[in-house]
Amino acid sequence: MAEETGATADPTAVRVALWRALHVLADPPPYVLDDEIGLRLADPDENWRARPDVDPQETLVMRASIVARARFVEDLVAERAARVGQFVLLGAGLDSFAQRRPDVAAGLKVYEVDQPGPQDWKRRRLAELEYGIPEWLRLVPVDFETQSWWERLLAAAGFAADRPAVVASTGVTMYLTRDAVVAVLRQAAARAPGSTLVTTFMPTLERVESADRALRRERERRAASSGTPFITFFAPEDLVALARDAGFSQARHVPAAEPAARYVAGRTDGLRPSSGEELLVATV
Repeated sequence: MAEETGATADPTAVRVALWRALHVLADPPPYVLDDEIGLRLADPDENWRARPDVDPQETLVMRASIVARARFVEDLVAERAARVGQFVLLGAGLDSFAQRRPDVAAGLKVYEVDQPGPQDWKRRRLAELEYGIPEWLRLVPVDFETQSWWERLLAAAGFAADRPAVVASTGVTMYLTRDAVVAVLRQAAARAPGSTLVTTFMPTLERVESADRALRRERERRAASSGTPFITFFAPEDLVALARDAGFSQARHVPAAEPAARYVAGRTDGLRPSSGEELLVATV
């Protein structure tokens, strides 16, 4: 395991990395996302697969959601890379796009935005694993709730305000206040024309399919017990309206059924994304 320092990895980011790796280790191909680099970054102990929160059967739907949303974002970035030139990943955690997809990432300026402590930990792990920080990758430390980070931090990291960007935020909005989510929407909508925001969100419980509600309640319980409760949920049409009010010219709700049809159609192993977390895509 990694040497102990003052900075630590975020437990939620570690769990996501383990689920992404478990998809490769426990599910049959074809893989929605082939990511074992996140596992190396997380550096769990040798008994990590005995953890109850990575049980292959119990986490089947959740890891399907995790890998489907990541693949959706990466496909969108690859599709628009030549037109935008910049990719901002909010709440980057142990994401490994920059290490797994240098064929796309090296043609962009990639900004990973996250809390200072976990990001310091990740920076150290990248060095220990000899990935390093390539010149086109910037690690930008922020506090999403209290800092105006677009101008002060991204500009200092080299972000070009006059060029379009893809801005992605996955697994973040439920931890933020509604006001903070609205602020992110406004900041993203103020980017150059042609910029796109893709973000996950948790629908209000009555919008979750009945088969997925028990899982959603369990996720809420675990989040609260770990000290990082989910605090903000949206009706899809409400979030679309907020995005348009923030200044996006186009905004659409992407239900879980869409990435399911794209990435897991025809599978017989039960791998399917949960309707308990869905996506918004909005364009300036």
